[in-house]
Amino acid sequence: MDSLRQRIIDEGENLGKGILKIDSFLNHQVDATLMEEVGETIAGRFRDMLPTRILTAEVSGIVPAVMAAKALDNIPVVYARKHKPITMREPVFIEVAPSHTKGSEVNLMVSPEFLDPEDRILIVDDFLATGRTIEALARIVQNSGATLVGIATVVEKIFEGGRAELAHWQVPITSVATITDMSEGKIVLEEPS
Repeated sequence: MDSLRQRIIDEGENLGKGILKIDSFLNHQVDATLMEEVGETIAGRFRDMLPTRILTAEVSGIVPAVMAAKALDNIPVVYARKHKPITMREPVFIEVAPSHTKGSEVNLMVSPEFLDPEDRILIVDDFLATGRTIEALARIVQNSGATLVGIATVVEKIFEGGRAELAHWQVPITSVATITDMSEGKIVLEEPS
C-alpha cells in the first residue's frame, strides 16, 4: 500500500533497538482515512477466509482492527484488555506478552463471552516484530476453542523473526508494509510485489 509506505518514509522515526515511532498516524494520533485504507487492504486479503470476529490487543491494534472489521461487513472486534475491569467476570482467557515499547510484560485478557468455539478469528495488530504478542493472542483463540484463520498487521519488522515464530499456527500471515532493515538509523521498506 503506497500511501502507508510513504507515510512511514516521511514521518517514521527509528528510535533504535528496533523501535519505530509512527505516532503521527497510528500509535498516538490516528489518520482515519489512512487506517480505513489499511482496513480495506486487510479485508481484501482475508475475505475468503470468512472470519466471524477480529481479535486484537489494546491499544494501537484497535483502530486497524475496527477498520478491517468494517470492511468485512461489520464483523465484531474483540480486544484483549491489559487491565481487568470490574465488569469482566471470571473466568477469563489470560496470556502474558512482552511490551516492546514499555520494556515489560503485560497480561492480555479476553472474556469467554466474546469468543465462541464456532468463531473464525482473524488477529489484527499494529506491528509484527518478535511475534510474541500475536502468539499470546493466538493462544487465547486456541483456548477458547475458536478457529484461527489468519494474522494481519499494519507493519512488519521482518528482521525480528516474528513471522517464523508464528509459522506453527499454519495460517496466512500478511502485513500491509514490511520493514527489512532498521540498522544504523535507517528505515528500509520492502518493495511491493
